[in-house]
Amino acid sequence: MRQHDYLAPDFAYYDADKLLFTNQVMIEPHIGLPPHAILEVSGGMQLNPSIISQYRDASAAGDLERTHLFGGRYENIYVPLPRVPALGAVLQVAKRAAGQFLDRQLPLAVGFWFNEMGPGHVTLPHRHDEDDELVSGVYYLQVPPDSGDLVLGEGAARQVLRAQAGRLILFPPNVVHEVTRNNSAETRLSIGMNFGPLRDGAD
Repeated sequence: MRQHDYLAPDFAYYDADKLLFTNQVMIEPHIGLPPHAILEVSGGMQLNPSIISQYRDASAAGDLERTHLFGGRYENIYVPLPRVPALGAVLQVAKRAAGQFLDRQLPLAVGFWFNEMGPGHVTLPHRHDEDDELVSGVYYLQVPPDSGDLVLGEGAARQVLRAQAGRLILFPPNVVHEVTRNNSAETRLSIGMNFGPLRDGAD
């Protein structure tokens, strides 16, 4: 997991304790379907405009690391947390949720990246279990109508989950997942996350 993307609490100016989960649901509806958790982050919708604005400013500078180039689009855009400080509280809340998802009292670190999908874009099937990841997740910042849903699993185990701004979805990192086509005329923006063991010197 990318060490330099770990959360640094000094940059979290918003009180993470004021962000609460509402409608928290641990879902495994049928045997064979991927386990996952869907959480609405109360207060996230108030933070999202600031996160989006800070991301836009950082992206305009043109110096961000971008990886996973498919179909002419970089699926992963890495922004250092000091340049998106409004995201800090959401990451803290997401770490707590990941611990609950694991049902383990384990100090966790989080790495994150932005996924910006313009009209016609998709995110191809992939997994996140190439290193020490324990939980993966996505937090939604901007989701226009018909701009793509999250698909977990393959074949008979395939499950479609609706994306919604302010929503956090957690799932095991070894689950194949993708995002369906953005059929809207607007940009869809989300934040991918991986949670792993806290290492020395990381937060």
